[in-house]
Parts: sequence; C-alpha cells; structure tokens
Amino acid sequence: MKFRSALIFILSAASSVAAVAENVKISGKVTDNADKPVEFATVRIAGTAVGTNTDLKGLYSLSVAEKDTIDVVFSCIGFKTVSHKLLHPKGDLTLNVRLYPDDVVLQEVEVTGFRNNINGMQSFDTESFKLSPDVSGGSVEAMLTTMPGVNSSNEMSSQYSVRGGSFDENSVYINGVEVYRPQLVRSGQQEGLSIINPDLVGNIKFSSGGFPARYADKMSSALDITYREPESFEGAVGLSLMGGNLALGQNSGKFSQIHGLRLKKNNSILSSLETRGEYDPLYFDYQTNMSLKPNDKWTFNLLGNISINHFNFKPTDRETNFGTAEDTKHFKVYFDGEEKDKFETYLGSLTATYRRNRATTFSLGVSAFLTNELVSYDISGEYWLDQAGTGGSEGVGGQLGVGKYMEHSRNRLKASVIQAALKGTTVVKRNNISYGIVYQRESFRDRTKEWEWRDSAGYSLPTLPEGVHLIYNLASRQDVSTNRVALYAEDAIYFDTNKAYMTLNAGVRLSYWDFNEEFLFSPRVNFSISPVEHNRWLFRAALGMYYQSPFYKEYREARSDDYGNSIVRLNRDIKSPRSIQFLIGTDYTFRAMNRPFKITAEAYYKNLANLISYEYDNLKINYSGVNDSKGYIMGLDFKLFGQFVAGSDSWLSFSLMKTQQDLNGKKVPLPSDQRYSLGLYFTDYFPKFPKLKFSLKGVFSDGLTMTAPRVSRDKAYFRAPAYKRVDIGVSYQLVGAPSDGVRPYNFWRHFKSIVIGLECFNLFDISNVSSYYWVTDVNNIQYAVPNYLTQRQLNLRLSCEF
Repeated sequence: MKFRSALIFILSAASSVAAVAENVKISGKVTDNADKPVEFATVRIAGTAVGTNTDLKGLYSLSVAEKDTIDVVFSCIGFKTVSHKLLHPKGDLTLNVRLYPDDVVLQEVEVTGFRNNINGMQSFDTESFKLSPDVSGGSVEAMLTTMPGVNSSNEMSSQYSVRGGSFDENSVYINGVEVYRPQLVRSGQQEGLSIINPDLVGNIKFSSGGFPARYADKMSSALDITYREPESFEGAVGLSLMGGNLALGQNSGKFSQIHGLRLKKNNSILSSLETRGEYDPLYFDYQTNMSLKPNDKWTFNLLGNISINHFNFKPTDRETNFGTAEDTKHFKVYFDGEEKDKFETYLGSLTATYRRNRATTFSLGVSAFLTNELVSYDISGEYWLDQAGTGGSEGVGGQLGVGKYMEHSRNRLKASVIQAALKGTTVVKRNNISYGIVYQRESFRDRTKEWEWRDSAGYSLPTLPEGVHLIYNLASRQDVSTNRVALYAEDAIYFDTNKAYMTLNAGVRLSYWDFNEEFLFSPRVNFSISPVEHNRWLFRAALGMYYQSPFYKEYREARSDDYGNSIVRLNRDIKSPRSIQFLIGTDYTFRAMNRPFKITAEAYYKNLANLISYEYDNLKINYSGVNDSKGYIMGLDFKLFGQFVAGSDSWLSFSLMKTQQDLNGKKVPLPSDQRYSLGLYFTDYFPKFPKLKFSLKGVFSDGLTMTAPRVSRDKAYFRAPAYKRVDIGVSYQLVGAPSDGVRPYNFWRHFKSIVIGLECFNLFDISNVSSYYWVTDVNNIQYAVPNYLTQRQLNLRLSCEF
C-alpha cells in the first residue's frame, strides 16, 4: 500500500510538471509606425480570459496553455487591431508587433471612444463608468450626467433630464427592448438600484437629440444598452460598505450566458440626511442574458430581470438651518410614525433572430414588464420655526411658526406592458435599411389614497367655519388597458467622394394609440459630412418631429373642490406633446501630447406644442393631465474628450440653455430649466505607481425652478440653489498585469484583477437641495424649508475579476 501511494504521488507530481511545461510563454514589444513603444496596449488570447497590457516601454509577456493554434490579438485606442495566429507553438516565443494608426477611426461606426456622432447616436467606452465614484456604485446614468446637455440634481437617483426635458422624456433600451421604471417613486431613498447592471453592459449608445426613427415616441433622449456575451468562463465580485455584486458568465461557442446579482443597503448614506431615524432599505436585483446559436442562421436571446426594492423608515427628528447670513431661520421637527414602501418589477424578453443572408436579418421578439408598487406611510410631526439665534419668542424675530401635521398614504399600482415586435435590416449596396412593426398593450390598476392635515398655532388649515378640513386630499381608483401600434422605416446611406465622406439617415415613424384614437407621424433626418482635405472635421445636422406619447401618469387629471379634495380621472382628450427639433454640430479631432483628443459642439432648438404642464416634488412629477401650454428650448453644448493621461479617458462638458413655457397667458421657464451646467470626469495614474489610479467626477449646474405645493408656476415660482458636487476615488490594483507585463503562473493567474478602492462622496460637504418642505402659519404665509441631500461620506470598495 505504501508503494502504491508513493507511486501515485510520483505520477501526480510528474503530470503537474508536464502541465507546467506544456504552457507557452509569449513575450515581445509593441511599437507604432514610428518605432515608438505603444503604452497600455491590450494583448489577449482570443476565446480565453488570458490577457495583459504593455508597459511604459511597450513590453509584454503572458503564458497560455499549449494548443494547436493560438490567436493573439493586439489592440489600442487610436490604432488598428492586429491579430496573429501561432501554429503549434511551444516553449518561449518572441512576438514583436507594430500597430498602425486607424485613419478611419473618426468615421467608423463600430469603434468606441472616438466614434463620431453619426446617425444621431454617440457610443461610449464601457470601462469608463466602472471606476467612476458615485453613490450608485458605477452606474451608466451617473456617467451620463457629466455629458453635455444631461443634468441630474440628485445623486441618489438614476433619473436624469436632457436638454430641458422631464425625467419621463427619456427612452431606455436593453437588448432592443424598451424598459420602464417604477411609477410611484418620490425620492432617491426609495429608488435603490438602476435597472441597468453595469457588470453586464457590453455597448452603450446615447443620443441627446436627433435620434433615428427606430426609437420610441419620447422627446428628449434615447439610451441604447446592449448586454455582452462572455468570451469564456468569467466572473466579477464587488463588495463595499453599501452592498455587493456578483456576475458570472460562460461561453461554449453555441451557448453563452451571463448572470448578475446586486444587493444594496445604503444605510450609511441615508444616515447623512438631516431627517434622523431608523433607515432600513433593502434593494435586490437579478439579471440574466442568454444566447443560443444553433447554426449560422439562427440566434435566440433571453433577457430577464427581477428587481425588489423595500424601503422602511421610522423618522425621529429633524433640525434644519436655512436662509442667508443676515436672515437665518431654524426649523425643528419631532416625528412619530413610519413609512413602508415596496417596488417589485419583473422584465422578460425572448428574441429570435434569423440571418437570411449576409444582407438581410429578421428578428421577432416578445417582452413583458410587470410592476407591483406600494407606498404606505402614516407620519405625524410637531414643528417649530424660529429666527435662528433668538431663542424662540425672545429676541429679535422670535418664533415664526409652530404647528402639527399628519401625512397618510396608501398608494398601490399594478401595471403591465406586453410588447411584440418584428424588425428587420437589409443592406442594398450603400443603403442600410431598417424597418419594423411594434404592438404594445398596457394595463394599469391604480388605487391611490393620500391626504395631509395641518394645524398651525391651534388652527386647522384651511380654516373654515363649518369644521375641520384637510389641506390636501387625493383619491384615485382606476382600471384601464390601452393598445399601441407603431411602424418605422429608416435608411442609413454611407457614401464618399473624392471631396468628402458623408452619411445620411432618413426615416419615419407612424404610431396609433386607441386610448385617445390618435395617429402620429414622426419624420426624422440626420446628415453628416467630413471633408477629405480636412478630415479632422466632421459636420452634422438633424431635423425631426418628435412626440411624447403619454404614459399613465401623464393623462391622470386631478379635479379639486373648494375644500382641497381631489379626484383623479383619466383624460381621454389628451394629445401627445410635440417637439420640432433642429440641431447643428461639429467634431474636431487632434493629437496633443501624442494622445488623441476631440472637441464637440452642438447648437439646438426645440419648438414645443401641446405640452402637459408639470411640477417636480423631489423625484415625483405632478402632471396637470391636460394640454395647457406651449414653449421652446434652445441651447449650446460643448465637450472636450481625450486621454489627458495615456490609457485613461477623461472629458469636460459645458452647456448653456434657455427654456420658455406659455402657461395661462404668462411666459415662465420650464421646471427642468437649468441655464448652465458644467460636468467633469477625470482619471489619472501615478507614473511611478501605475497600479495606483485616481478618478474624479464633478457637477456644477444651475438650480431647478420650483413652486409651492399645488400652485401653478404662472402664479409664482422661484429657483433653487445651484447643484454642486465633487466625488473622488483612489484605487490600487492588488492583483493583475504588473508593470513589466508578465503575469505570474501561479494561483493568482486565474484573476484578471483585484482592485481595492477608497471613495469620498461630496468631497466639499456641500448641502444641495432636493426639494422643499412647506410650512404655513395661521396667516397663510408659507415658508420653504429645504430638504438637503447627502453629506460627505467615505466608502471602501473591493472588486475582483476572474
């Protein structure tokens, strides 16, 4: 037995040695056409997770298991990708490669990073947002808010406005399926996780105006996300003080799958809010993307999502100082009661794609979106509003207001959106023709009951002789189902002459909605041109008629009586708001410090009609439910994009905007009017410590225009303070390709990277305003008490890819 055990041990050791010996070590140098080393070029083995990066001298080295054929791929931004096949490689090999500049990178549609805005859509590097320090944990939407024309004034939310539009005017697609957000969310505390899982993202396309006819009837923007297919078995794990995430993927050639899990409990962030109490949030999300390719003709894709967000809160007290240095006020509240909210959403999509030949492809897809939402709270409070520093009734100013209030809500919404779509693409010479027909059925079951009672100095508001009345009372009991049908066709033509390279995208979208029996006709056209003799320049223009086809919240009309009681009815006479948009823009690319840069500028004008007026209450949008206004939006957007540090993308954006709305005979700004905004995303690394990286995200934008509750802005409005925020992050790569490009052949070779990071949110501890709490005294004088957002917080994050 001892001899047998010893023999087994010797054979095992020998096989291990043989396994090591069967690995091929490939090393060499990557240079450009001027024989200068190419820094941080990616060197990977196709079909595997094995890869590395070149060092500052262009050197690399990696080891891979011996095969009959090894395909080594070399790539770098600004250069053409090169692939070398090694036949029957053995031992140590030297492979030196020269990369040549990609002369068509500025015009090529499928190159990320420096791709121009052609056909109205701009693509982004999917790696950019992963290092971005933000409360959401590296979300796509947080990255978008640093882009020109895109604004968000709440770091806890994934919602954003684009060029003066509302949150609801942005369409979001995942794998070609339009997705929706919960409808009853009132604040960022409730929202939790974005529907987009950053670990699964493979491609990002975004348009802030002038997007083509394939995208739905929304007036402001289109965000098109494509989830990736893993190349082999891979995974990613992330842990932080706010939660964790897990992603696992596998590819066997014909079948690929990737799954993502996210769990978030941001108690530490919520504890920085001024309202103190017991915060108990729990946000969970599971997503999957599966693809089956039985042959070269057919592809089947399954997309699934389960999202469960629970927000429980028992407030205790709140203390706020606000005003100016000469006129500071102090607001104190003691609470009783609790809030329990639930948002459950489910998304499923199955798509079959048939490739008839190299020129024609058809796809048939069905999808379903379900949401079950509950907002439930019973909260009472006693408040004191004083002139700060006066000690109540003594001193100058004294007590300004004292009172009680009680808020109650039992809002329930169940909704479903079922969609079937048949789409196709056909290439005829230089014409890329896209077409499709989409059927959609929407169902809503709305049970709303919310009210508010106020007592100021012993008097119930409103003060009426016949008894006690509520200051606000809203009820809704609606069951409705509607059907929509849309058809679209567009043609993208790419042609060049000896004078210029040009693209033209022209299309039309037709749609019908049986709720109001409305037909919509939406023509859209984009044109771009790049002169041959001045190929660093690209000029573009777009013109289109866009509609905002109302979703459920937008056609709910609340009718009130003299006692503050409101009953919701559905307005079947509603019309889709219309926007005629015109924009012109240019891109100029250049090299500085031997690195690529691009300057982008756009000017736009929107003529608006049939608008449904609305007001913001934090993240909640209160619509009038009627077409009662018109107006316009105009502005300028600028962006400087490039690699200020080799291998790291950064950008600076600046926007100017003016909005105007004609409401009840008066000219007022739109609720999303932000006259200026500045966004910055910057990444850097330390030359002597290339594994140590630094990232910064900053936003400085004008404040939103706001009104008192249930007051139309044609009566009165004011502008909130500017939103100012800077988040920074420092990360260190514990495991990964070292500076010499050699990945050690040991246990750690299974990991692409292990990175630890420290983030500081709201670096300068600025108190930004999300909304206002309104206090009314017995004289019916209202005071706007600001609801501040999160303060400075630290977060520790560990991420691992294998």
